[in-house]
Parts: sequence; structure tokens; C-alpha cells
Amino acid sequence: MRRFPLLAAASALLALSTGASAAVRLPAIISDHMVLQRAAAVPVWGWADPGEQVSVQLGSQSRRVKAGSDGRWRLDLDLGKAERAGTLLVKGERNEIRVEDVLVGEVWLASGQSNMEKPLGEKQGQKPTFNFEQEIAAANYPEIRLFKVGRKKAQQPLDDVIGTWVRCSPETLASLPFSAAAYYFGQRLHAELKAPVGLIDSTWGGTHIALWTPGAAPDDPTTIPHKDAAQLYNGMVAGLAPFALKGALWYQGETNITDDDDPSGYTARLESMVSGWRRQWGRDFAFYYVQVAPHLYHVVRHSRVIDPQAAPLMWEAQAEAQRIPGSGMVVTTDLVDDLKDIHPREKKTVGVRLANLALAQSYGKTGIVPFGPAYQGMRVVGDKAIVSFRNAQGLGARDNKPLSWFDVAGRDGRWYPGTATIVGETVIVTSPKVPQPAAVRFAWDEAAQPNLANGAGLPAVPFRSTSGVLPQPGLTRH
Repeated sequence: MRRFPLLAAASALLALSTGASAAVRLPAIISDHMVLQRAAAVPVWGWADPGEQVSVQLGSQSRRVKAGSDGRWRLDLDLGKAERAGTLLVKGERNEIRVEDVLVGEVWLASGQSNMEKPLGEKQGQKPTFNFEQEIAAANYPEIRLFKVGRKKAQQPLDDVIGTWVRCSPETLASLPFSAAAYYFGQRLHAELKAPVGLIDSTWGGTHIALWTPGAAPDDPTTIPHKDAAQLYNGMVAGLAPFALKGALWYQGETNITDDDDPSGYTARLESMVSGWRRQWGRDFAFYYVQVAPHLYHVVRHSRVIDPQAAPLMWEAQAEAQRIPGSGMVVTTDLVDDLKDIHPREKKTVGVRLANLALAQSYGKTGIVPFGPAYQGMRVVGDKAIVSFRNAQGLGARDNKPLSWFDVAGRDGRWYPGTATIVGETVIVTSPKVPQPAAVRFAWDEAAQPNLANGAGLPAVPFRSTSGVLPQPGLTRH
């Protein structure tokens, strides 16, 4: 009779002794149904006992690595010409992990606040995206894979995230609150490239960019003051690295309009975030982002936004951020159905415009116009301000009406509505109240939904000139 407790004790001791060695394990992002980036060096990593030998096999490739003193291991696979599908086999000295249904294709991370987070279907407090029922019903794309990162804040960078990969289908898209903009981006890429696409959605509505920005590097004195600075980066981004990405998508800024005294500081903040992410991944992946849409901030949110120029200042700062190498911006001034709704419902066009940026700049596809007209300079001839643009082929009014939202000012700084006329790839702006123009601005109002576009139908970027004080380089004032 006494044998039973003795046997139980012995079994417990055996369990403790064998449990002292940790099994090989993988991060959540390396799991069934994933897409691995088609590239020459694709990291696979995880954890094991310190010094443990780990082997990784995918198709005909096999690699071995020894775990470090901290138990972490990593190796790179060459997937530049890899098979489209397979099983990833990871073996340690005591266990093995089979990661099934692995595809090789294009991987993109989508992040930001509620307009990137917004799903196709119903979301409490928001109107659904246009035609969401038909779009979800048609979403049968087994080679598009979706990974939704679970919400988590953290004080320090975590080595893993919460989430699983799923195949894109009407059922998964209906049940998973996945980013509509990211989905439409992936749909366009998949159709154009004829390749699998992996989309990672790491989003949280109502969040400031500081929450997504890594802590400053030891040699970087720049900091972004915020009580929760870096907490979403720590909990929802850091644990994804170094999973190989083709690039990242970003749609955020509304909270910085409502929370910042000076939205013009957003340029430096976005630069800091992007450099931090790229530093974490160890590579300068592409970064494409969305300029926030028109919204009646100082009407709907008057307790937080007193200045109707807060949104234009943000637009200007976002446009300036295109100086970030490998970046690009899409404009959304033509995609708002209700100026009182901070969540425009037209997300398909947002996703397609982001995809066109990627196709043109990251994949070298020709015949795609990724940018709308952007201010290049201004010169004055008599009472006429002549504004020139980049990306102005086919310049026109998208609704075939007179051009809207152009203002002109003299040296006294007083603005008046201008009459704007297209001549070739320039716009001539005049006002009887401004006989000697000194400056022009375009769409400089939070409610502006202007109609200037190029031949590809892409809207012009809001701007204000500075040529009333100093002539633009290379342009002659008359």
C-alpha cells in the first residue's frame, strides 16, 4: 500500500528533472499558415536550452544553429527562389515542431490607429466600409494570409506577440476584425504579383504616435514625451522582429491632431518611429503611409482642437515626412463621405493607392502612377500667381467643375479666395482683392475636399507656398 505515494513521488521527481530542460519553441509569428518573405536572407528564430543544437528544414534547405547562453537561437534561410509552399520542420534535442502550410511570397506589416484598424464589417461606434457584405462574401483568397496582433501594452520590449495566422476567406474575414485598408492592399498585390501575400495587422484606435515609437537608442538624444511612450511598440511590434518584411504601412495622426499643441512636429516624430523600427529589424524596409483625411476637428472635437488649421498643419508635416528614405504617402482628401465622421468608409481606394505605391516603388512595376500633384514652386507675373506641380500629367478637375480651395494673399498676409485656372501643368491663381500676389495656399482647411487631380485621378497634396517672402530656387519673380 505504501508503494503508491512512493511511486507518485518518484514520478514527480522525474517530471521535475526532465522539465528542467526547455523544449524548443517558436514565436507566434512563425506558425501554421504563415507567409515567409521571398528573399535571400529570411530569419527563423526561437528559444531552446542554452547551447542546444537546433535544426531547421524547409523544402530542400536545411540549417543548423546552436542556442546562445540566453537560450535564443536564430538562422537565415535563402528563400530568394524557394518553393511556394511547404512544411517548416524545427528540431531540437528533445522535441520537434512542424509548421504546416507555409507559403513564400510578400509580407507587409500594417499599423496605426483606428482608420488602419477599421475592419470591413461592423465595429461598435463606427459605420461599416462601403459594400462590406459583398466584399466579405467574395474574399476567397487562400493565398492571402492574415495575422492579427492582439492588443498589449508593455513597459519593456517583449520578445513575442499574441496572434495566429489564418487563411483569408469569407468566414475568417467576417469573424476577424482585420484592417480593411490592409486587406485591400493585399488583394491588389496578390492580383498583380500572382504571389502569396502575408498581412500583419498591429493596430490600436485612438493612439498617439509616441506609443508606437521605440525608446531612444543610446546615441540618440531624441525623445517623444508621453506617459505611455513606446508601450504599444513594446507589446505589439518588437516581438515581430526580425520576421522578414517587404515593408510597412502606416495610417495614424488623428490623435496627434487632437493631443498636440503643434501638429507640425509630426514630421520628426514619424522619422523617429520609422528609424526605430528599421533599427529593430536591421534593414531599411519600405514605409508607405496615409495622409489623414479631412474632418471637422475643431467643430466635433472643439474641447481638444481649437484651431481649424490643426489638420492642415498635420497634412503639411506628413507631406514633409516623405523625406524619409524609402517612403511614400497617399492623399485622401477625396475619400470622405461625412466630414463629421473621423472614420471615412472608403477604405478600398486607400488600400489600392497604398498598393500602387508598393507596386511602383518596391516592385518596379511600370505604367502605374502612384502620386498625385504636389507643389513644386510659384512665380508671379503681374496679378497672377503661377503654381507649378510635380506629378501633374493630365492636370484637371476630377468633377469637371471650377477648381476649388485655392487662396491667395499679398504681402500683408491677408488671405482671399482665389480663382484658379489650369494652363498645361500649372495653375494660375488670381483675386481682384490681391493685385500683387505673394503667396498661395491650397486645401488649407480641415474641411477641404478639393477637386484638383492628375490624369490618374489622384488628388493634389494640400500645401501653402512660402514664395511671398523668398523666391523658390530656380524660379524668377516678375
